[in-house]
Amino acid sequence: MGLAMPLLVLGSGALLLRLVTRDVHAEQDAHLRERAAVLLPLARGLLRTEESGQPRKAANRERQLLDAGLDVGVRLLAADGGSVTDGSGGGNPAEPGRNLATRGGPQGYRVVAAAGPQPPALASLPVAAPDPVTVRARGHAWRALSVEVGGANARKGPRGTLWVFSRGSAGTAEVSAVQHRILVVALIAAPLAGLLSWAIAERATRPLRRLQRRAGGLDPGTSTARLDHAPSRITEVDDLARTLQTVLSRYDEQAARTQEALATARAFSATASHELRTPLMGMQTNLDVLTDHPDLDPVDRAEVLADLRSGQQRLMATLIALRALAQGDLVEADAFGVVDLSELVAAAVADVERHHPGVRLTLRLTPGLRLSAWEPGLRMAVDNLLRNAVVHGSRAGLPARIEVALRPGGRPADPVAVLTVDDDGPGIAPEERQQVFQRFHRRTGSPGSGLGLTLVAQQIALHRGTVRILDRPTGTGVRFEVHLPRPVDPAADTRTLELPLHRAWLSEVPGEGPHDLPTRT
Repeated sequence: MGLAMPLLVLGSGALLLRLVTRDVHAEQDAHLRERAAVLLPLARGLLRTEESGQPRKAANRERQLLDAGLDVGVRLLAADGGSVTDGSGGGNPAEPGRNLATRGGPQGYRVVAAAGPQPPALASLPVAAPDPVTVRARGHAWRALSVEVGGANARKGPRGTLWVFSRGSAGTAEVSAVQHRILVVALIAAPLAGLLSWAIAERATRPLRRLQRRAGGLDPGTSTARLDHAPSRITEVDDLARTLQTVLSRYDEQAARTQEALATARAFSATASHELRTPLMGMQTNLDVLTDHPDLDPVDRAEVLADLRSGQQRLMATLIALRALAQGDLVEADAFGVVDLSELVAAAVADVERHHPGVRLTLRLTPGLRLSAWEPGLRMAVDNLLRNAVVHGSRAGLPARIEVALRPGGRPADPVAVLTVDDDGPGIAPEERQQVFQRFHRRTGSPGSGLGLTLVAQQIALHRGTVRILDRPTGTGVRFEVHLPRPVDPAADTRTLELPLHRAWLSEVPGEGPHDLPTRT
């Protein structure tokens, strides 16, 4: 930029000089045309008078023509064929051989009259100059204009050419003066413009260079230092700084998610090996019994096989639950979509009725409750709530009685969907209600993996909801109450898609790690 400004000043000066030169020439040319228009009738009359053979009258006509030229040079050329004057104003015959070939005109023309500032007689002229041109000779310049006298196609009367000249120096002085002034101004303005533009560019780019130094020293892989930018009141620089901060923030988020994914994989392996050791050892013991006692009593053999089947089912349930927890820890926002919660709950209840026909199940729901959700995870949460009620929601000797309800709730500005699952079991003591959401927490004699309610808590947290355990409003048993955000326009919902950055339900104990259980008081 420091070099561009001086060049711009010099270019502007050259353009200004060219415009002034053109204007000066235009003024000269206009004056020549004006004089030519005045002289043309006089030149026509002089040619006619000369052709009629009246020397004295021709001399008078010539004097009138030359006097009317005023400050311009006049040269009248006639086609060969009449007497020639010497241009002295007295009508004297011209010397032999004085024609345009040697005296200022093309072959076949002769000078009738000439006076005033004009090129030398031997100077070469163009054949015609209907528009003013510059003629140079012996280091001098003239602006020249020619006008046909009588017309080239005239059948009668004399023919000739009237030349009008103006000294080139008439405008050269003005052009030289302007050129001198422009040169002086350019020599002063160009360095000043360069210095000024350099100073402006230096000041304008200072925040950008400062930002470059700060950003250049950052290494997200080895340092936790991040870009600290104070507003510079330069929009482009501040926008660039915010963009860099956003990029670094997203890098940190992705790095954290990568670390969590690795931690989840390690936790999955460690937890699976620990939790599967007991059922695998039990299965190994039963297999050893069957192997060592091939003649085992049929009743005992059936008991061992039932124990093997139970261990295998528990093993599969634990693996499936661990995989589901890992999926919940790694799910991303792009897996979420618009889900009809009413249809999802109805389908889950229908599956329970099909697989457990002895359960007495009541369903009350409001249709059309839609929200933004990860459908597999939300279905998993509902399935585990119902499965928990089937297993623990009955008293000895009686079938389980389960009541499921889904209704809208919350304030108009913050609507929610409320899902309740009531059972008729022994209930849960208030001091134990937080513990049931912890990993591998099982009631004595429970056939489950101890991960069902942990999955419920994880999925409700992912969906920005809450879950709490209450006493059943009527009779014994408990109520699981879930509140899920239900935006007015689920397709445009962005709050639910803001997933928790830290998710470690597989590797940490809920309620004791960096995240709390999504419960309500």
